[in-house]
Amino acid sequence: MIDLSQVKHIHIVGIGGISNSAIAEILLEQGYQVSGSDLNRTSITDHLVEKGVKITYAHLAENVEGSELVVYTAAVAEDNPELVEASRIGIPCISRAEMLGQIMAGYGKSIAISGTHGKTTTTSMLTRIFNDPTLDPTALVGGYFTDIKSNVKIGKSDYFITEACEYKESFLSFYPKVGIILNIDEDHLDYFHNLDQIVSAFVKFAHNIDDDGTLVLNGDDYNSRKIIPYYKGKIITFGLADHCDIIARNITYNGLGYPTFEVFSRDEKLCKLTLSVPGQHNIYNALAAFAASRIYIKDIQVIASRLSSFKNANRRFEWIGKQNDVLIIDDYAHHPSAIKVTLEAATRMEDVNRILCIFQPHTYSRTKELLNEFASSFSLAEEVILCDIYAAREVDHGEVSSLDLLKALKKEGVSAVHFSDFDEIVKYVVNYAVPGDMILTVGAGDVYKLAPKILEALKKTQ
Repeated sequence: MIDLSQVKHIHIVGIGGISNSAIAEILLEQGYQVSGSDLNRTSITDHLVEKGVKITYAHLAENVEGSELVVYTAAVAEDNPELVEASRIGIPCISRAEMLGQIMAGYGKSIAISGTHGKTTTTSMLTRIFNDPTLDPTALVGGYFTDIKSNVKIGKSDYFITEACEYKESFLSFYPKVGIILNIDEDHLDYFHNLDQIVSAFVKFAHNIDDDGTLVLNGDDYNSRKIIPYYKGKIITFGLADHCDIIARNITYNGLGYPTFEVFSRDEKLCKLTLSVPGQHNIYNALAAFAASRIYIKDIQVIASRLSSFKNANRRFEWIGKQNDVLIIDDYAHHPSAIKVTLEAATRMEDVNRILCIFQPHTYSRTKELLNEFASSFSLAEEVILCDIYAAREVDHGEVSSLDLLKALKKEGVSAVHFSDFDEIVKYVVNYAVPGDMILTVGAGDVYKLAPKILEALKKTQ
């Protein structure tokens, strides 16, 4: 642990990232001098500059001069010149997760949301539930959330809400009062060797939850249930099965795919919810948020009303527009399981006849390790339009490409094409789409840029 009381100036490498930028705002609010570096200037970095952060748009050794602590993300390489220089001159360096963990330690009522899928949505739900003047939480969301007009809300209370990512076991720097496990699936296989190692990481996360705290866990998820024997504190399970503590029953869907269901605590009916977000996966997210909220909020109707009016964070089944009776939706799904539930949610919309899914694979390692799973996850799409793989933090070693996924999709009987150029994709989709179609852009890279381009191109065809 770093004694932050002895630190005045903190430098953040990769300050433009969603989590690092949120940390920067919290540190500014707490009175620290903050500087940072990033390779790209964005609206996020511009916002931080307006708040007084000095940002350099290059990774240079001299950037760390004058700082007393350097914070870096897991994506920053060990040979980064700023980390090398900080080490050379004796400036302590800690990871983003370690910094966030130290910030969290200053709050007595912390909620950390973990799981392979659904973290940002569930964190946004909890932020909405707690976001009033009487509770006034500090919250970090993994995307822009309209309710707080940002990815971070800085409150004055003892409540702290944050996502807890398992990548490189970064969530093991957190010691929350309430920990949520939404689900456990195979992912980040560039770091984890197998599913057993992933489950072990979540066991360690559960160990970090305060002994007097609560573990909120998906009782329908086989891998999540493996954690139960390892946590000795209070456990609340949620799901659709009768063995869970918080249960959704009598589920129906409207024409937009939005679910209505009754929430039970075992056999006691607590309330009725109609969500304003689609799909069964959001029932699970809402149950997790409901269960965690009840620990601190006793008025069930307050929780229910705020969940019912919840709208997704950006890139979570986000409605981009409708033109020529063609609907355009953008979603962050980048794992086979997430793609399946996103497509399932899309098929529940009664005015949608066909789904044209534009998919950008995210990282070479994930594409290689889960190639067959990806190939079998698009069965509900009329056609899949593949982009090139988005490298993110990785280097292309020539082991896998989108053409390999194209072959695998065709082997599964899924109609699919591939384009390397975004403009070619726009041209193809606009010519192919007919009234009643949904164009769904999917992936964690920059595929979201296609959605507004397609919308504009459709307008020109009128």
